[in-house]
Amino acid sequence: MPEHSASGPLILAFDTSAAHCAAALLLGDRVLAARVEPMTKGQAERLLVLCEELLDEANVAYGDLTALGVGIGPGNFTGIRIAVSAARGLALGLGIPAVGVDAFDALREGHTGPCACAVDARREQVFLQGFDNAAISTPALYDAATLPIFTGPLIGSGGEPPAMPVAEAIARITARRYDNTPPRPAPLYLRPADAAPARDAAPVLLP
Repeated sequence: MPEHSASGPLILAFDTSAAHCAAALLLGDRVLAARVEPMTKGQAERLLVLCEELLDEANVAYGDLTALGVGIGPGNFTGIRIAVSAARGLALGLGIPAVGVDAFDALREGHTGPCACAVDARREQVFLQGFDNAAISTPALYDAATLPIFTGPLIGSGGEPPAMPVAEAIARITARRYDNTPPRPAPLYLRPADAAPARDAAPVLLP
């Protein structure tokens, strides 16, 4: 496994769980390159090209990477599958670990103490998880107008902004988790997909 011990691990992280294509390259504690490109479609075509652009910008190669981080949702059903599939494929080909990071942990990164983290679920609803809040310790779907009582600030979805961009947060979390034999990334879905099933079944992500 490649290891940049002099400066820390080299982590490539990306996320397409919302209306964006986001990626960040982290060496130790330093962000070498990062980008967030708003888009509602086209992430499948753009993601790996964006990753290659960041690697070129930092003058490193895929073979230099220590680990990969990927956003696993909740969020856009198709977007989550795009990023998770890419992370699994790259990790297998490179022989390095891939770490799945949920959106709640990414939102909380850089914050301390009790809080709740919210992801826009559309339809005037949010996915919500509390930290150091026993009543909402399990992520679930709530109506935005009737959130449960919790301790601390609300981060995301109309509350306080996150401390850092999503891909950077995923990269920093990955740097702490990659060497503990993480399970393969898997999508975090908190409700069924909006679209009707296609006539041909979609590819299945193996466990």
